[in-house]
Order: sequence, then structure tokens, then C-alpha cells
Amino acid sequence: MERIALHTRLKPGKEAAYERVHATIPDELDEALRAAGVHAWRIWRDGLDLFHLVEVEDYRAMRRALADHPANVPWQARMAGLLDVPDSYAGDDHGLDLVWELP
Repeated sequence: MERIALHTRLKPGKEAAYERVHATIPDELDEALRAAGVHAWRIWRDGLDLFHLVEVEDYRAMRRALADHPANVPWQARMAGLLDVPDSYAGDDHGLDLVWELP
């Protein structure tokens, strides 16, 4: 199991829209995420900054599995209108580097 931290940023003025869209995740996207090995995905927002914590079997494999998935493609199109930098889903990232952790 991997725990991956991510940082994304909203376009100014898109805060409420982002939260509205995330109030209900489509069932088919939920199923696709779980089938790709996601156990949990949490998002925190501080102004325009979004911080994600993803618990997943294999992060890069999950990204590859979802890149062209019919449930994820329209979701990413929606997110592209809200995020400052749309996600390319290249699958070669590894999230944020861990600096410190309380053992």
C-alpha cells in the first residue's frame, strides 16, 4: 500500500464550484478508482491550494489504468476547467516528497 500526497491549485474564483462538483462523485468514477486499487482519497483546501492524500495499491499503475478510462476522462475534463494546471495523467509522477514524519 502506498500513501501519496499531491498538491494541485484551483483557478481563482473556482473554489465553490470545485466543492460543489466534489459533493457527489459519480458512481462509475468511484468504481473505477476502487478497481484501480484506490482505498481512500482525501482532499483538503486552503484558499486555492488543494492537498490530496491517496492510499492506493500502486499509484503509477492506478494513473495508467485511469488515463483513458471512460469514467475518468469526463471527470478530468470537468477538473480542467477548475484547476490552474490540468492533470496530464502522464502517469510518471510520484506525488510530493516526504520531508518528515512522526514515527
